[in-house]
Amino acid sequence: MSMKIAVDAMGGDHAPEHPIAGALLAARELGAKIVLVGQKDRIEDILEDHQSSPNIEIVHADEVIGMDESPATALRRKRGSSIHKAAQLLREGEVGGVVSAGNTGAVMVTTKLYAGSIEGVDRPALSVVLPTLLGHVVLLDVGANIDPKSQHLVQFGVMGHFLSTQILGVENPKVGLLSIGEEAGKGTDLIREGHAALKRSPLNFIGNVESNDIYSGATDVVVCDGFTGNVVLKTSEAVVETMLYLLRDELTSSRRGKLGARLARESFRNYRKRVDYAEWGGANLLGIKGSCVICHGRSSAKAIKSGIRVALEYGHQRVSERIEEALRGLGNGETEVSSSPAAAAGSSD
Repeated sequence: MSMKIAVDAMGGDHAPEHPIAGALLAARELGAKIVLVGQKDRIEDILEDHQSSPNIEIVHADEVIGMDESPATALRRKRGSSIHKAAQLLREGEVGGVVSAGNTGAVMVTTKLYAGSIEGVDRPALSVVLPTLLGHVVLLDVGANIDPKSQHLVQFGVMGHFLSTQILGVENPKVGLLSIGEEAGKGTDLIREGHAALKRSPLNFIGNVESNDIYSGATDVVVCDGFTGNVVLKTSEAVVETMLYLLRDELTSSRRGKLGARLARESFRNYRKRVDYAEWGGANLLGIKGSCVICHGRSSAKAIKSGIRVALEYGHQRVSERIEEALRGLGNGETEVSSSPAAAAGSSD
């Protein structure tokens, strides 16, 4: 039976329109089987305005968690919410993954509560894929853990390693620890302790990296605490949006610029595709049983579709199971982490 993905139809700044439109795109273009979770009457009203798809199901949920609500309050008082129902479907095995553009804290807390963490992961981490000069880099954590300990940084490194090998196809990915200098003694107590712990791990740890190394392609995985990672992510997104705006403004400010823009239209389109967050959908919540992608609150239909694609890839590649196997091996004193996509795939092909 093919894997289904639950989409939180009520999550996000543009819900339920954008989540539903993204689900329909994924159903048609990817052949994905989608379970839309939310207020059934509102979902059906919107679906009436679109060409129907046999790959779409609806599971009713009465309540909606607001973007500004406390995750703890939402967890206690809104057990009939769309994200609660989606997480329950994941726990019960009805779906293989969850995609939501809703309240990030509520999605993380609820999904972890219902689905559970995999063995060996104390704290699930949010990861994103960013473009570099040489390809892509996995950055984690970007918001789930503000105050991790050194052992958690090692777990982040292992999870990032497997995301890099299995989703991005990188052989023996280089893992770096984000700091203010390359020297092992630089940074906070956490960074120094994390450096020592990562150095002892079987990962291909290359030491501390600085923020400019994230985009140079010097490393394939960058590990950090959630506070730092979230600042890096949001700053990066703002820089991209600003550069795109300035470029568009410059190219439309004169007749010569407009002519140049028309001639280079394809190049600009390709550039935007390389840097647009909508191509990757959102952040993966690594370390839970199953797949969960948390999209931007302002996500477009395209971004939701991309989030569904990533959730499917994550599930089909059995990333969570392989991370669990790797961490179990570390706990047993084993010193090897599979270094290539082929090795990671094992006998599942």
